[in-house]
Parts: sequence; structure tokens; C-alpha cells
Amino acid sequence: MTYLLDTNIASDAIKGDPARVRERLVSLTMRSVTVSAVTQGELIYGLAKRGNPAALSALIHEFLIRVEVLPWTAEVANTYGALRASCSKRGVALSALDMMIAAQAVAAGAVLVTRDKVFDHVEDGLKLENWTL
Repeated sequence: MTYLLDTNIASDAIKGDPARVRERLVSLTMRSVTVSAVTQGELIYGLAKRGNPAALSALIHEFLIRVEVLPWTAEVANTYGALRASCSKRGVALSALDMMIAAQAVAAGAVLVTRDKVFDHVEDGLKLENWTL
């Protein structure tokens, strides 16, 4: 099983809070844990917004070298277009970045690990887990 961590779960894992997220993470092989390039960008943005504090910077960079960062590809873009159209038709609205992360999980056949309830409204093959419960 491959897990794609949403930005909120990646942030939880980096900070170690809640402990359940880190416990679940260490129970898996690191080859099964991925993040989207979108999540990488969001983590780097959050770091820059805080003035790049050294301790947090080290934690984020250590995390990113341990997980596979999935690139945005033409296949993912095609999945994004179809997924966005399907959601739009059903009146489901996600932010652009959340839609990109959902599409990346669907394209990779990965379980999206998130605590963001907005993803509950996405169908089209999106599998979800919340490691904070």
C-alpha cells in the first residue's frame, strides 16, 4: 500500500504532534510513504513565511529526503482535469491545491492521508485515511 500524506499530516509528522501520526509513520516502510510536489511546495512556503527558522528548516528538509516526492506529470494533470470536472458537476468545491493533491493520490493509486474533511466529498476512486483519530 502506498500512502500520500496531505500537507496537514506531513506537518503533523514533522512536528511530532499528534504522536499518533508519527507512530503510524514509523510502523511503515518509508518506501510506502509519499508526498505530492504540491505538499513540498506548501511546506517550503510555510517555512519561508516563518522566516526560515533553522530548527524547523532542518526538520522539513530531513522529512523531504526520507519520503518520495511525487512529481506533477501529464498523467496527474489528466486525472486532475477529470476529477475536477466530476467534482464540479456534483457541486463539490476544493481549493486548487487540494484538488491537485487529490488528483495525485488517485493517479498514484495511493491512500490520501489527511485530516481535512473536504476530501470526504470527493469520489472517483479517492481512498482516505485519517491518522489523527
